[in-house]
Amino acid sequence: MTSTNIRARLAADPDLGAGNVLPRLFAHEADPDGPGVCFDVPVDGHPAWQGLTLGQLRERVAARAAWWHQQGVGPRDPVALYVSSSADCLLNFLALAWLGAIPALMNQYIPGDIAAEYLRRLRGTAVLTDPAHRELLAGQDLGLALHADAAAPGTGDPAQAPEPYRHHADDPIAITHSSGTTRMPTAVVHSHSSLFAAMRLFRLAAPRARGAARILSALPAAHAAGISALNMSLCNRSELLFLSTQNDGTAVVDAIERWRPTGVFGFAATWTQLARHDLSSRDLGSVALWFNTGDCAHEPHIRHLVAAGSQETVTREGVRRIPGSSFVDGLGSTEMGHSAFHITHSGHTERYGRCVGVPHGFAEVALLDVGTGREVPVGQVGHFGLKAPTLAPGYWNDSVATYRNRLNGYYLTGDLMYRDEEGYYFHVDRAVDAVDLGGGEWLYTAMSEERILAGCPDVHDCTVVSLEVDGRVVTDVLLALHADADPDADRTAPVRAALTEAAAATLRRVVVISEEELITGPTGKVRKFLMRQRHRARMTTDQTTPQTTPQTAAV
Repeated sequence: MTSTNIRARLAADPDLGAGNVLPRLFAHEADPDGPGVCFDVPVDGHPAWQGLTLGQLRERVAARAAWWHQQGVGPRDPVALYVSSSADCLLNFLALAWLGAIPALMNQYIPGDIAAEYLRRLRGTAVLTDPAHRELLAGQDLGLALHADAAAPGTGDPAQAPEPYRHHADDPIAITHSSGTTRMPTAVVHSHSSLFAAMRLFRLAAPRARGAARILSALPAAHAAGISALNMSLCNRSELLFLSTQNDGTAVVDAIERWRPTGVFGFAATWTQLARHDLSSRDLGSVALWFNTGDCAHEPHIRHLVAAGSQETVTREGVRRIPGSSFVDGLGSTEMGHSAFHITHSGHTERYGRCVGVPHGFAEVALLDVGTGREVPVGQVGHFGLKAPTLAPGYWNDSVATYRNRLNGYYLTGDLMYRDEEGYYFHVDRAVDAVDLGGGEWLYTAMSEERILAGCPDVHDCTVVSLEVDGRVVTDVLLALHADADPDADRTAPVRAALTEAAAATLRRVVVISEEELITGPTGKVRKFLMRQRHRARMTTDQTTPQTTPQTAAV
């Protein structure tokens, strides 16, 4: 059966959802010799970098389902997965979903003490760890009936797997968590229907995107986006390589050269990492598509990527492959389940300035005044509210958090945005990071950073830190430079010129920092609140007069 036919059957299947893609593929007679998934680590003796067929994937998942079933795990049992490899994470996700259990996927980079508290709050049945993560949890009372080793589930007998669980649309099929950039990670519940809604309403209803035939995923496997990338590739009958690391740009570039994907999926932090590399010196000609979700990407990083790769185009002489690629940007979050917006960039597009594009057809979007609950006018910044079938039902064991972020039927994402006259949406900041300057003026840190990066080509990354000194807001701009940049150059003037007039009036100094001093969270996102805390602590003990000249400083 062709991929087009199988996609049509899947699109018409009312029982299909995020928890049963694998068994439903076989119910619709998908070719067992077709693509399954490829990992960068061995799987039960199967070599790394060599793809599992769909039939082999089913067998390896069935083995794990049988093992978990023998341990007494069944429907509605929360089981945490705290492992390093994408294979251990995703194969056990599929196996637990097979049983109707609720896999709770944990980012591999969460520190052990935070992971232990997260597990206690989860109140689950079991946790799966590899040796590195078992050591991180050593000595902790987790309150779990089973602490399993990652090597064990693959030893199960596939023939002993029970019949796949029949999911209802509202069944919880996974718990993932927020990035934890400001606090303890928040456990987000995803349902069978919510985490598949975009696939059903949008992806399967349209032709398979160009560049989606052979996908390299640098997304975290332990994330809603990781689950969606896996399910999308399986439904589209695409080849998929799922990397186990996302925060190493060199590893991603090396993987592209080795595996030759047509599309690369990642978060904004991935593209920041790739911006450190001279991509013109690497063989990335296979890539036609870059796909971003989570935080929207920065203009210099997008331009860097679309100049690489190649794509097919129709000319008078027929189909030709030309230099350059496309970048699909959006804005999403764990709770949103899928990006609500989309925009495509190429080497010829100019709509930047943190433009996230227009809403998907399944997303009802409003920019709200949280004081009144009313929508703000065009051009005015408001709180982003969303109604969509993709939204997560809520937070696990936390009804207070579930209802706190609801207003007039909308879920408030915590993002600040405005809309222009043409209907395009622009992201300016997270609400917790925006600074009220008084008199109706605001300092939007994310938009300020975007403008600084666009106006200072030798700056690789930056963080805007504002604090109150003697009753007034002052701003320090922390710059991480490209390797060939002059660390002693005075960048005060271009930084000031990049800021709005109100923000520029608060500028106190520009500080050059090393890449190592950027504090990032489990998904590679800069932890701004920790950057601010450290910088404020330093400033309170710094007895020197503040300078508005570049200098290297510890954050």
